[in-house]
Amino acid sequence: MCGRFTLRTPTASIANLFEDIAIPEIPANFNIAPTQKVAAVRQRTQQPSREFSWLRWGLLPAWASDIKMGSRMINARSETVQEKPAFRAAFKKRRCLILADGFYEWLATPHGKQPIYICLQDERPFCLAGLWECNSKLESKPLETCTILTTAANPLVAPIHDRMPVILRADHFDQWLDPDFKDADALQNLLQPFAAQEMATRAVSRNVNKVGYNHPDCLTPTATQGELF
Repeated sequence: MCGRFTLRTPTASIANLFEDIAIPEIPANFNIAPTQKVAAVRQRTQQPSREFSWLRWGLLPAWASDIKMGSRMINARSETVQEKPAFRAAFKKRRCLILADGFYEWLATPHGKQPIYICLQDERPFCLAGLWECNSKLESKPLETCTILTTAANPLVAPIHDRMPVILRADHFDQWLDPDFKDADALQNLLQPFAAQEMATRAVSRNVNKVGYNHPDCLTPTATQGELF
C-alpha cells in the first residue's frame, strides 16, 4: 500500500526528469495524503506531447456516482489491475507518472505504529506508476483523479509492509505514458519491485500521522531507528 508520500525536491531538479515538459513551481509537500492534489505527468490519446497535471489522489472512474469511492481507490494492485472494472480502462490508455521523492509506511512496534520514511539512497525524485480518470458526473467541472499502482515489497520494505508503490525507471517512461502502446504483457512487466540496494529507510517523527500536517519535521529521524530493524 502507499497511503502517504512526499515531494519536497526543488522544482528545477524535478524538471530534470523530463526534457520536453514545462513543470510549474511545485510547493514542497512533506505529507501528501489521499484526496489532495498530486503532481503528475501524462500523455492524452491522439496527443504526441506529454503534459504536467494536478490530479486528485483517489481514482473515480467515469461511471462513479459517489465521490467517497475515491478514498478506496488510492492504490491499485498491479497483479489484478487489468481485471478490475475500476482500473482496466485506465490501464489500457490513461496511464500517468506521479512525482514523488519518498513515501511512508508504518511499522508495528511495542510502543505503537512507527512511521518509516522510504526513499532512494541519494533522495533524488522519482516517478510512481499511476492511472488517471476523468469523471463528469460529480462536480460542475470534470474531476480528474488518479491512483498509484503497488507491487510486492522488495527485501528492504518487506519487514515494514508487504506492498510498495511501483517506481518506474526513466527508460520505461515512454512505454508507460504512450496511450497507443497496447502490449499488456510488456506493460505488466514494468510493474516490478524497485531494487532494494538503491533504496534507504529511516524512522521519522510521528507528526506525519496527522493528516494535513505539512512541515519538514515530518522527516526528523527518531532516536529509536537502530532498535527497529
